[in-house]
Amino acid sequence: MNFKILGTGSYVPDNVVTNDDLAKIVETSDEWISKRVGIKERHVSINETTLDMGLAAANRALENAGVQGSDIDLIVAATISADSVCPNLACMIQNRIGADCMAFDVSAACAGFLFAVETAMGYIERRRAKKVLVVCAERMSKLLDWNDRSTCVIFGDGAASVVLEATEEGFYDSVIHTKGGDDVIDIPARDGISPFYKVEQKHPFLFMNGQATFKFAVNSIAHDVKELLEKTGLSADDIDVVIPHQANKRIIDFAQPKSGIAREKWYVNIERFGNVSGASIPIALDEMNRNGLLKKGDKILLTAFGGGLSSGAVIFEW
Repeated sequence: MNFKILGTGSYVPDNVVTNDDLAKIVETSDEWISKRVGIKERHVSINETTLDMGLAAANRALENAGVQGSDIDLIVAATISADSVCPNLACMIQNRIGADCMAFDVSAACAGFLFAVETAMGYIERRRAKKVLVVCAERMSKLLDWNDRSTCVIFGDGAASVVLEATEEGFYDSVIHTKGGDDVIDIPARDGISPFYKVEQKHPFLFMNGQATFKFAVNSIAHDVKELLEKTGLSADDIDVVIPHQANKRIIDFAQPKSGIAREKWYVNIERFGNVSGASIPIALDEMNRNGLLKKGDKILLTAFGGGLSSGAVIFEW
């Protein structure tokens, strides 16, 4: 069995924070941010929870697909910023859309959407699900040290969702990799207040080694794209659209020529959204879909990298 995408949806907060806005909080400037990461603005939650954003994106995807919550056989949510450990994001979305199915979260940071799709594909191949709702929602603003200009200027909040349907063709293949470690990217969990736990608490905010992350990202994109093309027997010319994780425009600019796929095929919207972690790729996919930038039969390649360290790529047909 394979899958096709029936519908897409996304949601970002109305509150837009520009580079000039951030310059009033930390020592930075529009020129500094634009040059180093290619971001001009990002959406940051004022009162939306991760669930609020995920639910809005899910409902828009369901509407776009022309299906009801009761039609969904499985919900897989990807997030590193859920409102609660339990019930998880997928469970709460299941409750709100009126679905009666298994629902669970996966955690793979910025590669979360690809990990969620890969997981969903396993259930589709085993014929355990015909329609799967994949949701990625992130409130990255709650994970950041807003005094650290190296990280707080990069991320934004938002969510996106897709409805997958089992078909006989449409999905080509995927590659997924994990290289465990916390020395490059680390997002600590709260240690709690146990009177018996004597280990010193970590710094409570997202940590990222910028240079190491850049190197890993460029190399993983180039490696994963080439590996997947070889695995599927497709050539770079066969690919119609590439949607990379929107983490840093310079990463995309460095990785693109190494991949062998022409620059005009790469879709980039980081300047308006920043890095929305696992929601970045499906936000871009929904934007392309709703703007009529995708046509039936297009071969789409998604490629992502993130904490874990994790990376992957997938090719499917629109």
